[in-house]
Amino acid sequence: MVKRLTRNARRVLYGLIFLLASIGLSGCQSASQPTLYQQIGGQAGLERLVDLFINQIGRDKTILPYFAKANVSHFRQGFITHLCDTLDGPCDYQGDSMVQIHTGMQITEADFNRVVELLINAMTEAGIAHTTQNQILARLAPLRGEVIKI
Repeated sequence: MVKRLTRNARRVLYGLIFLLASIGLSGCQSASQPTLYQQIGGQAGLERLVDLFINQIGRDKTILPYFAKANVSHFRQGFITHLCDTLDGPCDYQGDSMVQIHTGMQITEADFNRVVELLINAMTEAGIAHTTQNQILARLAPLRGEVIKI
């Protein structure tokens, strides 16, 4: 024989059901949330962003000298793969660390900040939403200390 639940027992049971349903639904929402890689348009959007960034560098008299001896196609491919990995795309960056790449370049804080401005300009030109830009910059910000090494 089934016993009837008291009013308080029913409230607790309904509360647990609601809580479990909420947890389950929130898991579904985060699973359907697009990655930053997807938000910028996947591989095509990423390549466009990097090309726009390279164009920004090419027009900047302060930053361009840092790339005087660089192999642009090597930089392009490495940066695409690095960003793809950083933005939760299907890539696995296996290249040199930021310390290895930037050691000896004597990058100043002002020059680092200028490169960030150029990246922001490229993201704006690519039509990337400001909220997405902020999320991308937040992912890249921890690398600052690995790049500025005088």
